[in-house]
Amino acid sequence: MFAVLKTGGKQYKVRSGDTLRVEKLAASAGDTVQFNEVLMVGSTVGSPMVDGAGVQAEVIDQIKGNKVIHFVKRRRKHGSKRTKGHRQQLTLLRITEILEKGADKSGVMAAIGAGSVSVAAPAAKPAAKKAAPKKAAPKAEAKPAAKKAAPKAEAGADDLKTLSGVGPALEKKLHAAGVTTFAQIAAWTPDDVTAMDEKLSFKGRIDREGWIDQAKKLAKG
Repeated sequence: MFAVLKTGGKQYKVRSGDTLRVEKLAASAGDTVQFNEVLMVGSTVGSPMVDGAGVQAEVIDQIKGNKVIHFVKRRRKHGSKRTKGHRQQLTLLRITEILEKGADKSGVMAAIGAGSVSVAAPAAKPAAKKAAPKKAAPKAEAKPAAKKAAPKAEAGADDLKTLSGVGPALEKKLHAAGVTTFAQIAAWTPDDVTAMDEKLSFKGRIDREGWIDQAKKLAKG
C-alpha cells in the first residue's frame, strides 16, 4: 500500500520501507515521527486530506543537500556581482508504517518543520471598554480634546527601520508578516528570502540592501 504525504511544501509518494529526504524536521536521529497531512492512501483520495490517516517514519539522520550556487550580477555603471553557495538542511527518514485510520490516536510525535520563518499574524488586541457617557459641560468651559497618543511598538520588537532601505511602510509590512526582530531576519535562509520577496513584493531588496548581514550585527548589539 502506498500513500501521498505533504511536508515542507512538497508532496511525496511513499511505501513502507522507503527511504526519504525531506525539509529539516524538529526531531533527532532515532525518533519516530508521524505525518498527518496525507493526501491519498491506496485508492482513498482526501478532500484535501484523508481523515484519520497518517504516515509514520523513523529519523535516520539530519543531513545537508548538494551545494546550490546563487550568482547575482547587476549591470549598472558601478555594477557588482556576487556568488554564494547554499546547502539545504534535510532530514533522512525511513517509512515504517502507513495508517489508513486512527492516526490521531497513535500518540506518535507529529512531524514539524524546523527553522521556518514565522508568518503568523499578530494577535488581535482586545477592544477597549467604552467609558460611561458624561454630561455635556457648558460651552464656555469646554476644553479642547486631547491628542491621541501614537501607537506603541509591540513589546519585544526591534526597530526594523534601522535596516537600510526600511521605512515605516516596509516595517509595517514586515510586522504584518510576523517579522518583528533582527534575530528572525538574521536566521533567514535563501528559501526564506525568496518566499518573503514573493509574499511582500520586495523585488530583491533583501539581498540588494544586505538585510541579513545587517540584522546579524544588530542582533548581537
